[in-house]
Amino acid sequence: MDIKPYDLPDAGLLADNASSYRCLVWEPGFLCIVLGQSNGLEESVHIENAESDGVPVYKRPSGGEAVVLSPKTLVISILKQGDWFKSPTLYFKNYSEKIIRALHTLGVRDLKVDGISDICIGNKKILGSSIYRNKDRVLYHAVLNRAESADTIERYLKHPVREPEYRNGRKHRDFVTSLVEEGHWLTSGEIRKVLLSQFINN
Repeated sequence: MDIKPYDLPDAGLLADNASSYRCLVWEPGFLCIVLGQSNGLEESVHIENAESDGVPVYKRPSGGEAVVLSPKTLVISILKQGDWFKSPTLYFKNYSEKIIRALHTLGVRDLKVDGISDICIGNKKILGSSIYRNKDRVLYHAVLNRAESADTIERYLKHPVREPEYRNGRKHRDFVTSLVEEGHWLTSGEIRKVLLSQFINN
């Protein structure tokens, strides 16, 4: 199975040398798998299922584990001029706080950050994120699960090689939830609007 070059809607951010700050909040147009920079295909993906279902696989420049993207998820992509000596933890903290504030305005409660940078409702994950840095740029990626079934993730992704302590070995279907599953029937447009209002300034 081939890994496709990363050409999804935010691919051009790293090539943008003119902007000091850009933010995209976008809805994937189709189901796909995106590997983190250090992920191998065989260790991360149920290849037979992906091939039989025609699900393409990409590899992004940022770290983190493999993810499933679909029209039932939203991706937050942020490019900013960064300080090489600034800890990634500070970027994660800043952006996670903004996302939680945005979701609070839509009535989502019981949100918290767990692991390095996951956002959870209770003890189940609704958002994962990763960072890529070069000497003067920081690219932040986050995937918010609006309505995708954890069974879809279970079908295509193997258990990650690395996991946060709070996951405690749980399978995807026992670890991942969505806004819809938690009773928040929000549209992509509603979520995108409040996220952009938080990220309009860096």
